[in-house]
Amino acid sequence: MKKEWKIFWTAVQFLTRIRVPAGISHDPEYLQEAPRYFPLIGWIVGGLCALSFLVFSRYISVDAGILSAMITGLFVTGAFHEDGFADVCDGMGGGWTREKILQIMKDSRIGAYGAIGLMAIFAGKFVLLKELARFSPSLEHPTASPFYNYRYIVLGLLVAHSISRLMPVLVMQVAEYVSDADHSKSKGVTSRRLPIGGLMVAVLFALAPYAFLPWPFWLTILPALYAAFGLNRYFRRWIGGYTGDCLGAIQQVTELVIYLGFIIVWRYF
Repeated sequence: MKKEWKIFWTAVQFLTRIRVPAGISHDPEYLQEAPRYFPLIGWIVGGLCALSFLVFSRYISVDAGILSAMITGLFVTGAFHEDGFADVCDGMGGGWTREKILQIMKDSRIGAYGAIGLMAIFAGKFVLLKELARFSPSLEHPTASPFYNYRYIVLGLLVAHSISRLMPVLVMQVAEYVSDADHSKSKGVTSRRLPIGGLMVAVLFALAPYAFLPWPFWLTILPALYAAFGLNRYFRRWIGGYTGDCLGAIQQVTELVIYLGFIIVWRYF
């Protein structure tokens, strides 16, 4: 249990800016096993985003609540995944060879493609979350519980953040890491694949929030899987595998896909 505790906090330290207990470091042994807790980190990030949404939507407005949820996610993670998404946009938009794409993706500066990509992803999240908030069934006759009134957007945030952090773990199981491992911040995490037991733990953590939702919402897993492995095929075609930035892009895109899936299920099922 002591080892699992350290592995969990190593995952927290890797994916977020949350302060961890003393003695937790980027130990390669723990980093290799940390991905099994990535979906659980999604619970933490999604829960903090949901809490921020509930507070601001209650005392200011729904729009302010959505904006605060997005900003909370950025602060908690240090824009870790958004940075990777921007680098992928720059690399794939500005490079035409494998070497050029990887060179651009390593550049810490953001270019036009990255800026445009971030604007698109942020706008998409805001619009979809606002649409999802409109479909809360208790708004016509709200109760005293803001969680119950907005339970679908709250659960949507939990599901999106947990499932979207499972998808990079699944991609790491089947694809090859192609960046310079000796100089990569993802070196420890990508150095070996999870054993089947660790992978099952990650899957169970990712699926757990669905237990609080009607069964049609489980269908949102399918487009998320399609998007993740579609991006994996795209990356393999262009650079022969994935980098840490590619994993960040997969997380961002699949998070958006989950929000869209929730809206479609709510409207048509």
